[in-house]
Amino acid sequence: MRWLLLKDLQILRRSPLQAALLVLYPVLIAVLVGLAISGGPERPRVALLNEVPDNARVSLSGTKLPSANVQRRICSRVECVHVHSRQEAVAKVESGDVLAALVLPEDLVNKINSLSTLAPGTPKVEVLVNESDPLKAAAVDDRIEALLAQANLALAKRIAVEGGKYLNLVIKGGNLPVLAGAVHVLGLQASARILEAIEPALPRGPLRAALSEVTEFATQASENLDIAGPLINRLAQPIRVEKVAVGGSAPPLETFAVAVAATLTLAFVAVLLVAGSLALEREENAYPRLTRGLVSTEALLGEKILLGVAVGLVVTVLMLAGLQIFVPLEWGRFGLWLAAIVVGGASLAAAGAALGAAAREVRAVSLLAFMVTLPVAFLSLVPSGTVGAGLYDVIKLIAAIFPFKPALEALTAALEAGNGSLGAPLLHLAILGVAYALIARLALRRFARV
Repeated sequence: MRWLLLKDLQILRRSPLQAALLVLYPVLIAVLVGLAISGGPERPRVALLNEVPDNARVSLSGTKLPSANVQRRICSRVECVHVHSRQEAVAKVESGDVLAALVLPEDLVNKINSLSTLAPGTPKVEVLVNESDPLKAAAVDDRIEALLAQANLALAKRIAVEGGKYLNLVIKGGNLPVLAGAVHVLGLQASARILEAIEPALPRGPLRAALSEVTEFATQASENLDIAGPLINRLAQPIRVEKVAVGGSAPPLETFAVAVAATLTLAFVAVLLVAGSLALEREENAYPRLTRGLVSTEALLGEKILLGVAVGLVVTVLMLAGLQIFVPLEWGRFGLWLAAIVVGGASLAAAGAALGAAAREVRAVSLLAFMVTLPVAFLSLVPSGTVGAGLYDVIKLIAAIFPFKPALEALTAALEAGNGSLGAPLLHLAILGVAYALIARLALRRFARV
């Protein structure tokens, strides 16, 4: 068995181009898939043209409110590229230097202030986007709408806070700042107390009855307006979202992308190498000579699986070390990485052995390995709720009988704590590995008859 392993390694050494393609191609596919899953940059570049004067403020009842810092809030979520004209913003969008451009017009604050008048205007901002790419246009629409919704919410909260202050002033009284001074506001509560004190001094009659009604109104108004304060604050954000995680917690997107890239690399290396190596023994008519007394069929099968595990382990660990440059990994869990890679690699190699035993030549088995591994890998990434229930059950079944999905789950759990249990996917992989090894052993009977 040792000599068989050395023979296969010598074959790889004598074909450096083939060995390089075997390693680099799946690594390239895995990195591309990882980049696709991880999505775009967290802070996309957006050109910002802010024509609103620096001293412009939203006013409420003639009083200017403090700045809501809308520009700062927007630029905290995207990388703002400040431009000085609309033409410059258009040029940056057309050239692709920025994802979009956001124009805050000069009259924006005035239009907001007009909302409380009898002739309200419509505050508008302008979004410039290059819609030659439909995916890019959709991404821009979603991101800009989210940013403006946050800006609207910030502005609404600020107005609600100030509105609550004025309402509290009407109820409890106090000083209202105006221009360079302040005006004292008596307030409903104080007014009610004064009226109650005056009422006994008046003779019984229509005047006292009218004063009693005014006192009762002031008392009821102050009590009921106390309820309006929290209502105004709630109107700024009427629906509160409370996120509750069910069915386990999801791993960070970066960790999941690394796990997908590493598992895809391991799958291609193990499946292609073992399937091709086993088919090569038959194509060169070496299998009958080897099994006539030099080595047993089980030992030959075990050597091929060991070859896939060894090469897959080296390539996957090197890939994770390279990804460390972009995504910080917990190297203190390296032992768990090894367990996930070794068990996952053994199961994938056993699947490759079953494919290799089913084909007659290396070219056919290589094509078969690609036709099986790549579609199953992508099907394993389909999330629930994106397809119909019946179709998703079929996808789950396909993903469950091929080792890619449990290998991905095992590596995800190994990479970072809190990403699920490692024991269940390892057990799943062990069962699949034994099953595929038995299938390969039965399929190898055809080799002896050729």
